[in-house]
Amino acid sequence: MYQTTHRFHAEGPLMIVGGPYSNLEATKAVLKEAAQLGIPSDRVICTGDVVAYGGDPSKTVEIIRDAGWHVVMGNCEESLAAGAADCGCGFPAGSACERLSAAWFSYAMGELGNDALEWMAALPRRIEVEVGDFRFAVVHGGVDRINQFIFASTASQVKASELSRTDCDGVISGHCGLPFSQSIDGRLWHNAGVVGMPANDGTSRVWYSVLRPDRNGIAIEHRALTYDHSAAAAKMRRAGLPEEYAEALRSGLWPNCDVLPLHEIRERGGRLEEGRFLYQLETPSPQRGKSAPINVRPLWPTVDRNAGRKLDARKFKEPSRTLDGAKRATVTLKRLDTLWFNT
Repeated sequence: MYQTTHRFHAEGPLMIVGGPYSNLEATKAVLKEAAQLGIPSDRVICTGDVVAYGGDPSKTVEIIRDAGWHVVMGNCEESLAAGAADCGCGFPAGSACERLSAAWFSYAMGELGNDALEWMAALPRRIEVEVGDFRFAVVHGGVDRINQFIFASTASQVKASELSRTDCDGVISGHCGLPFSQSIDGRLWHNAGVVGMPANDGTSRVWYSVLRPDRNGIAIEHRALTYDHSAAAAKMRRAGLPEEYAEALRSGLWPNCDVLPLHEIRERGGRLEEGRFLYQLETPSPQRGKSAPINVRPLWPTVDRNAGRKLDARKFKEPSRTLDGAKRATVTLKRLDTLWFNT
């Protein structure tokens, strides 16, 4: 189990920032946002992956170090500091994500100096922060596995098991790149999203969160941020980094969905809206049996992003013609060799 190497108490609102991803323009924008909200840098936590897809790895590290943020180690920092062969994101072998990540990883390795790499190597793998009467464990992926993808749709048993590995009121994590908050048997699982890449919702906005102590609990805000994404994309192109990720800064759509579960794939392009909710710790009933289902309550987003995006049922009424009357494409087979079902 990772050892807690950093612990502090936040005297006031706390900002959570995920994945700057070498995106200097987005990082500067979130620094400005913190100043406008009156949140000092010593109450900003970054959930890791300071360096990734963007064109400014060295400058992004420098500006975050100078700001004095609390930073938890991401798998990108771990891999870069160790001189590994790849980013350690856990992408499927042979996938588009694996191919594209190799380009930025090689670029970052050539740009970062020894001082930056030594800073990465010394980052804590876990931070514990007290906000009001609550204590949260901040990790990059999972509590024990730094590159574990945990999404909103990830099984409740997985999140409950991760939470049980801490003695905290909740977990604040990163890595998956998509913002969400849930109550798992009354304990919080919170992901602020990332600022270095859009949230695959069809907009160029990026996401962070603010936690504010409240006399009745903690007020949590999922907030969107606009920034000069065109300048960030131009830097990526000048550096010779993959066009797919540069274009994603504009379109708000990830170039592929290799790592996403089906639920998140179906939400691709569904616009997220900012939200605020009050989190209060709930203690499960002591009579609850071990085999009873885990109570999962979505805190944000609570709106079905697939609503209104269902396929028109009329598309499938006529087997030989499409909805607009065109003849459907057909393939004549002499014999069936292999039949693939992609689920």
